[in-house]
Amino acid sequence: MKSQILAMFLTFSVTTAVFAQNNAVADKAAYTKTITERAAKIVNTLGISDSQKAEKVTNIIRDQYSNLNDIYTARDLEAKEIKEKNKDNKVLRDSALAKQNRTVDASLAKLHKKYINKLAGQLNNEQVEGVKNGMTYGVLPLTYKAYQEEILTLTDEQKKQILVWLTEARERAMDAESSDKKHAWFGKYKGRINNYLSAAGYDLKKEGIEWEKRRKAKAQGN
Repeated sequence: MKSQILAMFLTFSVTTAVFAQNNAVADKAAYTKTITERAAKIVNTLGISDSQKAEKVTNIIRDQYSNLNDIYTARDLEAKEIKEKNKDNKVLRDSALAKQNRTVDASLAKLHKKYINKLAGQLNNEQVEGVKNGMTYGVLPLTYKAYQEEILTLTDEQKKQILVWLTEARERAMDAESSDKKHAWFGKYKGRINNYLSAAGYDLKKEGIEWEKRRKAKAQGN
């Protein structure tokens, strides 16, 4: 009887392990399919006529998404261990998490540089810009255009500074782990831009009201 129970237990354990393994493989395949499709959509906007080059660039972008995911997955697992290990010592926990964040930032910076170099090896500057905008939902060009439409008296120097900060935001957003965090990077830099414009004497609330009036008038055909 005991041997039968043991045999049943072992069979159940093996079956459970295989099931879990199969689920992991299925999840990995589904994730790879998703990021490949996401990469292909970006590549479709670049005007690449060579199908082999298009596929190569798609794979480069896909791999970047995968590599970023690996970094964040490892970070989350390590963070969980740090919190559990130091659950009774907040100082040690926070110190360890801060150290981990610095390590993650260094890994992201290294990966980012390698990624841009790979893209530059296949694409021209305009196409690389297209990939960057594709990975960040086109927030940079849309926001830059919006600032110029909202504030008609921006100087060339102010436009240049706005673009510099939005570009920096995009570089950081490219490596972010989610849509919300990508947008959060732009939100952070938009705050910096707004402070800069307010210090230059612009009343952003008033500028926003006047911009809304212009948009309504345009929509009405006036």
